[in-house]
Amino acid sequence: MIKSMTAFSRMEKIKDDLSVSIEIRSYNSKYLDVALRLPYGYFPLEERIKGLISSAVSRGRIELSAKITDGFEKSRSFELDLPKAEAYYDALERLKNQFDMRTEITLDLLLNQADIIKPSENDRDLEGHWEFIKESIQEAMDGLDAMRKKEGDFIARDFSERLDFIEKCIHRIEKESAGLVSHYQNRLKDRISALTKNLVEIDPTRIAQEAAFLADRSDISEEIVRVFSHINQFRAIMHAEEPAGRKLNFLLQEFNREFNTMGSKVGNAPVCHLIVDLKSELEKIREQVQNIE
Repeated sequence: MIKSMTAFSRMEKIKDDLSVSIEIRSYNSKYLDVALRLPYGYFPLEERIKGLISSAVSRGRIELSAKITDGFEKSRSFELDLPKAEAYYDALERLKNQFDMRTEITLDLLLNQADIIKPSENDRDLEGHWEFIKESIQEAMDGLDAMRKKEGDFIARDFSERLDFIEKCIHRIEKESAGLVSHYQNRLKDRISALTKNLVEIDPTRIAQEAAFLADRSDISEEIVRVFSHINQFRAIMHAEEPAGRKLNFLLQEFNREFNTMGSKVGNAPVCHLIVDLKSELEKIREQVQNIE
């Protein structure tokens, strides 16, 4: 299946005192790369969230940003460390007496000492919140997947048009490369006649043998058969359920190998021009393949 690797999705859900806002962006990447931005206190859920993403996406950089409001801040209480406050106050008194200072020891001075007043260590109910957070992430992932499929459909149509063009070119190459024996026979006769100025009698049997040898070396029928096979395989991968990017990238290398072999074998100018067009079309497909999962 053709899916683009670039997409965006946003989801916001509220349930009782729990509010979850999820933003997901995906970009091109050779491998799966997941980056999370989670609010304080929710880092223990990181591996679960990555598991959700990796079960839905096989390739691309996924950036997920979560904003979660759960009423925890409103219900948070504070602890007062009285022994520490008293010790700090006594230290300030000794300094004051030592240097004969008349400054009052205010509450601000006490609060400058860290941890005299601090939030109590109440744990968030992560397990209780997880199902709702999971549901929100899955809905955001569904939106991301829908956008990736939509973009993938445009790319798939482009692939289909380019494959049709390649197929037509291969049929033309097949037609142009037919009758190679007679082509080389005529070419050999012309060359020998030009070199000998028609003073030497040409042996038709020997000419036929040499022409057959050259035609055999220039035969591209196997390459043509393989290219048609690659075209069918490309279309099959496009319509399969699993991600297509890596397979199509490999198949493009096979296309390129066949085109290079055909170009090195054939001395026919029209065929060489068609192969140049095919390579240009192949490069356009390769650029698009880098954008799909």
